[in-house]
Amino acid sequence: MAQVLATMVVGPLVSMVKDKASSYLLDQYKVMEGMEEQHKLLKRKLPAILDVITDAEEQAAAKREGAKVWLEEVRKVAYQANDVLDEFKYEALRRKAKKEGHYKALGMDVIKLFPSHNRIVFRHKMANKLRMILKEIDVLIAEMNAFRFKFKPGPPEPTNHLRQSNSDIIDPTNIVSRSRDDEKKAVVCKLLAQVGNENLTVLPIFGMGGLGKTTLAQLIYNDPEIRKHFELRLWVCVSDNFDVDSLADRIVKENGCNPNGSSALEKLQNAVSGKRYLLVLDDVWNRDEHKWERLKSYLQHGGRGSSLLTTTRDDKIAQLMGTTEANNLKSLDPIYIKEIIETKAFGSKQVEQRPRELVEMVGDIVKRCSGSPLAATALGSVLRTKTSKQEWEGILNRSMICDEENGILPVLKLSYNCLPSYMRQCFAFCAMFPQDYEIDVQSLIHLWMANGFIPEQPGVCPETIGEKIFNELTSRSFFQDLKSVPFEERISTSGSSMNMYCSRITCKIHDLMHDVAESAMGKECAAITTRPSQSEDAIHSTRHLYLSVNQPENHLNASLEKGSPAFQTLICDGYVKEDMKILSKYNSIRALKIDRGSFLRPKYLHHLRYLDLSESDIEALPEDISILYHLQTLNLSDCRDLQRLPKELKYLTSLRHLYTHNCPKLKSMPAELGHLTCLQTLTCFVVGTDTGCSNVRELRNLDLGGRLELRQLENVARADVVEAEGLGNKKKLTELVLVWTDNDQQAQNNNHKEVVQGLKPHDGLKALRIYSCGSSIFPSWMNMLNGMVEFRLSCCKKLEKLPALWQLPVLEILGLERLQSLHCLCSGGTTPVTFPKLRVLTLSVMPNFEAWLDTDAVQGEKPIFPKVEEMQIHLCGGLTALPKAAPVITESFGGVDTKCRSAFPELREMVLMDLNMFDRWEAVEGTLGEGVTFPRLEELHIYDCASLSALPKGSLLVKQSFDGAETVCPCSAFPALRKLSLACLSALERWGAAEGTPGEEVTFPLLEMLDIRDCPKLTDLPEAPKLSELGIKGRDQHVSLQAASRYIPSLSMLRLDVSPDDADTTLLHVKQKWNHELPLATMRLGRCDLLFSSHSNALALWACFARLVDLAIWDCDALVYWPENVFQVLVSLRKLWIVRCSKLTGRTQASGEQSAPGRDGLLPHLESLGIYDCASLVEVPNLPASLKTLRIDSCSDNLKSIVFGLQEDTRLARGEGVVQLDTSSSIPGSSSREATTSTAVQKLPSATNLRFLPCLESLTIWHCNGLSEVANLPPSIKTLDIYACGNLQSLSGELRSLEELNLSACKSLVSLPDGPQAYSSLRVLGIRYCDGVKSLPPSLQSRLGCLERKVLDARYEEPKTRKCAMRSLACLK
Repeated sequence: MAQVLATMVVGPLVSMVKDKASSYLLDQYKVMEGMEEQHKLLKRKLPAILDVITDAEEQAAAKREGAKVWLEEVRKVAYQANDVLDEFKYEALRRKAKKEGHYKALGMDVIKLFPSHNRIVFRHKMANKLRMILKEIDVLIAEMNAFRFKFKPGPPEPTNHLRQSNSDIIDPTNIVSRSRDDEKKAVVCKLLAQVGNENLTVLPIFGMGGLGKTTLAQLIYNDPEIRKHFELRLWVCVSDNFDVDSLADRIVKENGCNPNGSSALEKLQNAVSGKRYLLVLDDVWNRDEHKWERLKSYLQHGGRGSSLLTTTRDDKIAQLMGTTEANNLKSLDPIYIKEIIETKAFGSKQVEQRPRELVEMVGDIVKRCSGSPLAATALGSVLRTKTSKQEWEGILNRSMICDEENGILPVLKLSYNCLPSYMRQCFAFCAMFPQDYEIDVQSLIHLWMANGFIPEQPGVCPETIGEKIFNELTSRSFFQDLKSVPFEERISTSGSSMNMYCSRITCKIHDLMHDVAESAMGKECAAITTRPSQSEDAIHSTRHLYLSVNQPENHLNASLEKGSPAFQTLICDGYVKEDMKILSKYNSIRALKIDRGSFLRPKYLHHLRYLDLSESDIEALPEDISILYHLQTLNLSDCRDLQRLPKELKYLTSLRHLYTHNCPKLKSMPAELGHLTCLQTLTCFVVGTDTGCSNVRELRNLDLGGRLELRQLENVARADVVEAEGLGNKKKLTELVLVWTDNDQQAQNNNHKEVVQGLKPHDGLKALRIYSCGSSIFPSWMNMLNGMVEFRLSCCKKLEKLPALWQLPVLEILGLERLQSLHCLCSGGTTPVTFPKLRVLTLSVMPNFEAWLDTDAVQGEKPIFPKVEEMQIHLCGGLTALPKAAPVITESFGGVDTKCRSAFPELREMVLMDLNMFDRWEAVEGTLGEGVTFPRLEELHIYDCASLSALPKGSLLVKQSFDGAETVCPCSAFPALRKLSLACLSALERWGAAEGTPGEEVTFPLLEMLDIRDCPKLTDLPEAPKLSELGIKGRDQHVSLQAASRYIPSLSMLRLDVSPDDADTTLLHVKQKWNHELPLATMRLGRCDLLFSSHSNALALWACFARLVDLAIWDCDALVYWPENVFQVLVSLRKLWIVRCSKLTGRTQASGEQSAPGRDGLLPHLESLGIYDCASLVEVPNLPASLKTLRIDSCSDNLKSIVFGLQEDTRLARGEGVVQLDTSSSIPGSSSREATTSTAVQKLPSATNLRFLPCLESLTIWHCNGLSEVANLPPSIKTLDIYACGNLQSLSGELRSLEELNLSACKSLVSLPDGPQAYSSLRVLGIRYCDGVKSLPPSLQSRLGCLERKVLDARYEEPKTRKCAMRSLACLK
């Protein structure tokens, strides 16, 4: 990637050291006693360096090498001074804690924890360190004078950044989207036009960095037509790491897919298989054609019209990847560049308020940007801080015109250099994150605080200053893709998904801005992801490291060979398996994230301010963590095994943020938590009963904000409730969660009612959740929460009546779950019931819930739920109907108003599940609700509603023109429905609520996916002209193949259990309808004996499926022999699954001399084969050379061996073969030598064995107890997974390409392959419960230290020696 030289970040570091040298704590506790003169010298000399630092930074940026070297030395000394001053500050905090009694609590451990706690020892040690620092500073000042650096003020403070909020930030994306509208429409049209294309379409967008390629791709990705057209949409930012396996893994995980598969590539293939999908590969830099072709081969399995959109700066990459003409993104029109600059420079000022002399200069600035919206945004942001013509001219004189060679980097460099020094430091720190990393803004600010990047301001908390810095950087486009995450999806106690309020903000950094940050930080920041390409020098030289690899301890421990790294920040996102001994060497570390806490040694981590152990397996923190007096942030969220917090937590007086939510085993909080007066965040407080724990009174004086969960509230005494009433004064709280233990509701004389009354929050609370409260009514203060967005009640078994929730003006999410005594939603009140803003409604597990409105409630003429978009009703056994519909106007366009009757005019998704009494679509006596319409419903799922006999028919549609004329026509009940799932509806027999006359059948005009399971009374299908996916399953289903046949010619996916009503006559009828190849790409067939019968029409029918790409067959007893006659016509098939075909042997039927020669032409494009639970399988059939993935699972005791063929020129053994290990005791009656001889020579393929499979990459064999041998594994194998094959004895073949090997529960296995090249590519290894393998072959043993991940039985592990560490170091190289 292109390089840019940005100003080095040194000034903020020196400034931070200067501030620490003046800290009041140093004087208050006399920690510099005896060193007063040195202290004065330090405070006097640091400002002298700071005065000239701006001049030195500018000269270094201008490539003056001497200045650059001097700055590097300043930075080095500043870090040393920072550590020394932190030691003084820590000593001050230690003395403060001692004064408050901490030593007494620690007991004899004090000597171990504070070896230099003696004041004389401390003074001697620190005086020497301070003397060395001053000596270094004297040298720097002498060099400074020799260089003749001059005083130069830094960039001015932004005058408005301290009062700017997110709402003030002007986003130029809207301008860019308008300017790129033509390009967007052209690409959308191209993609939609590929609907019938069998091959994957690849459409590249290329152009200079900063032109808006990603923005254009986002506009295309989110276009309504694209969203409707593609069944699956995927997005991933590639950047410069095009490792095919890790890229496949990211595509699957980052888009929420959860497919089956033994490897990442197989999972990706399964995720897209048979679906029309759109994949965006953003920011591609790969020119390796082999890598691209390998990835592409797994993406070929989608349905017709599947497309890939890629963005790149390189036209050669566009040519390499594209299958259609690339879109060369041109510069933005100067009109739009001018609009962006003026919008950013003048903000919200009206045109007439803008200074004319500055407006006249905008044209010259436009020329500097070369049509780049990013450059225009950056330059406009700089100009926003300049108010005079002279300042604007200065910017014009300093900025180069963007060109092909440098792109827009000169402008971005200028924008960065114009930041105040501390903002440069804050932004440059982000170079430690990988490109396109989604950064949590709150965590980022906490990391800035931990590293001391945020300048102190009297009376202003650092979090507030950090937010202002972030807002200012965002307004200047240093951060982008800002996402406010007000709601997140979580799983409820009943297992269903639910939306919950969550005030999170995330952001990303444009890749060019990331280059700027990297340039400024040099080697100070590093991000190592997947397979680390960086050498050990990267780990050793960096101060801020992001490490996302499995078992990061391997890389970190290996780096110790070169000395202890001076980490300030270490974020480990990978799983840590073994002891990280290196942690004891990180004496300078300020911020640490790691998923294991068992090896923390606090006495080595005195400088630590940020500790994130979230999602780790710790049961308890070490008690001596209370000596981390600097600690500001402690994140223990999602530690599912955490049982207790340290007893002396109260001494962590610097602690500001404590995250303890989702720790179910935590039973109490340590005593005197109220001493933590700096605490601003406490996400979960557990009320205990022990004498040594805190009660809710401890929260009274804490100024908490964000989320607060109070758990085990049954332990709150009545007196404590009165003391805790200060909850209403905590105005920063946004979420309040109140939790009682579920089984306490039956206790006699519980005080739940008094407790919930006493815990009244402030009126501006955003979310309130109450669990397992035993009160039968809730307090009136709930109706006063006028700012509440989410309200959730769960497991409140005695609750009989809800508060008047419809009176909450901004309520958007309502969840009611496990309220056994509740019988209606709304009761009482004198005004009509309507929930004006409610978007999401969940009603779950309420057996007595039977009515929407009580008899005393008032229903007006408007719908109760005018804005609800998502609704889920589950296990509400008494509910018989949906609310009464009301007249609504659903659309207004073209001078026509469309009117219908609906209870949910905005509903998009509805789930009705386990509603035994539900039989009507409207709560009106004497009607089934046939006139109800769901005008915007797109997705409907109905499961286990035993009384429901019909879907609504729809109402008469009234269209009224402006001139008053009305027209009336019949309307579908579901005019917008695209996805319909019906399951276990034993009474459903009609598609409409009343029998229709011909021409009036219920229609689904936009329905694309219909899935029917176990609806035995349904015998036909509705009118659905746009249907593309059809699923009909169930042993007793009676929708015949003949009924489905009218849709099959237009389908891309068919899932069908053949009806018992179908017979040979059905085949004839269907074949007469089809006399050509069908476009069907994916088919799942169950109980399909009819289609594998000897009837001639059956084979003729298969000829219509020649375009099938993906086929699954299950429960087919007619399948005995490998059906060569059927497979001969499936020339496009890529994926084949055969499941529970109990009579399948795998052999071919001896049907004459034509059989054998025809085998070579079978399934010529097959890439993936799975055979599952086929109890009669004797052999694996001969397979085509194109096969990449083979899986055999649970296939009986009859399959004895799998022997792969050899290449023509390698039919003799090569000598690499197999090394027989020490297993003589495992085979009675045979010697080790005999066993070796029997397996060392590769097997020659017999007539019944497999041919050579040159493309096979993945082999999985599970639960095949009769299998004793797998021989001649092809050299192309990359993933080998064998599990629970108890009789497997021999495994042989060349494994030079093998990357992942998993062997488990193969107790008879006695040999593993060996050879010079065996395992040379191995990354992942698992060998468990293979008792016959006593030791590993040398070629495998030598690779153990180089693996990314390994799970081995103890006998295979080497002792942790220096030799092992050196091997790990060699692997890193």
